[in-house]
Amino acid sequence: MEASEVGSLQKTPLYNIHVSMGAKMAPFGGWFMPIQYEGILAEHAHTRSSVSVFDICHMGEFILEADPVSSLLDRIVTQNIVSMPIGACRYGFMLNEGGGVIDDLVVYRLGDASWMLVVNAATISGDEAHLRKNLSGKVSFENISNATGKLDVQGPGSADALKKIFGAGIAKLAYYTFGKFKLWGMDLTVSRTGYTGELGYEVYIPSDNAVRLWNTLLEDKRVKPAGLGCRDTLRLEMGYPLYGQDLDTGHTPIAAGFDKFVDLGKEFIGKDALLKEKKGGVKERLVSFKSDTRRSPRHNFAIFKEGLRVGTVTSGSFSPSLLSGIGMGYVSGKCGIGDKLVTKDGNTEIPVTVVKKPFYNKK
Repeated sequence: MEASEVGSLQKTPLYNIHVSMGAKMAPFGGWFMPIQYEGILAEHAHTRSSVSVFDICHMGEFILEADPVSSLLDRIVTQNIVSMPIGACRYGFMLNEGGGVIDDLVVYRLGDASWMLVVNAATISGDEAHLRKNLSGKVSFENISNATGKLDVQGPGSADALKKIFGAGIAKLAYYTFGKFKLWGMDLTVSRTGYTGELGYEVYIPSDNAVRLWNTLLEDKRVKPAGLGCRDTLRLEMGYPLYGQDLDTGHTPIAAGFDKFVDLGKEFIGKDALLKEKKGGVKERLVSFKSDTRRSPRHNFAIFKEGLRVGTVTSGSFSPSLLSGIGMGYVSGKCGIGDKLVTKDGNTEIPVTVVKKPFYNKK
């Protein structure tokens, strides 16, 4: 990569740390991010068996002071946030009028009328514009993305590692809840959430203290750094979607198979389109498939069934846990569990079988 290209990309507060650790760096969503340190396979295995820390400072965070009903915030997201207790997080979507996914996000209820929205890095500006356009009445909106660092601590040993820093209260957090924890005179938000399928936590910290927290975490010999390469294989093994690939404005949550994060009992932007789609049926839907070999279908491979092209691969990778290729893609027509497909790119042909999500299950 040319030096000028690197200069045009944003860098997280930990950029120099990653470089000094010999991380392989690459562009990701407008940022220059660590892809791997020791190697994707080793980092994947360590996260599944012990505990890893990920630099996710590129994610976006918004703070809103707003009544969820009168401000229309509840109408902008698909999940029911009015019923959320303080200290809870909920995953869902922001949709356009056609039901297409503008972004997937997590809503944190900080107080009766206080919220944090965590959004994807590449969609920060678009999400802010969409929210400002559709919010109404008395609302305070602050984009704190640049001022906020985010470190994800993931793996079976993550609670024990964080207890040493934040105390025993960490272990009391239930899945998709968060709390405030004192560290170095600051009140930090720590949530029991993540993108790996393992026990894990996400720590929000002022960006100028992110390096200090990173170094403190790595003082524990059980904790190793992990890059976005293994984060992708970990999330794919769980069937978690990646915005811009498995989710986009051209597909609805219904087509993607994430209906459970859409509350059709309330009003929200795009609801009419979803109801119409549920009644008439989706034109194409996201399916999961496993390669018959170690070979891995990749993003944008064509998908064929009985010699006819029926779709396109959205995500694909080698699964370190299953020792085979896995992936997801949108297909049209009838396609059920156990059906045989072929993914193609040029002269490369990889037979795959449609399977249920998640691909990986510890049990």
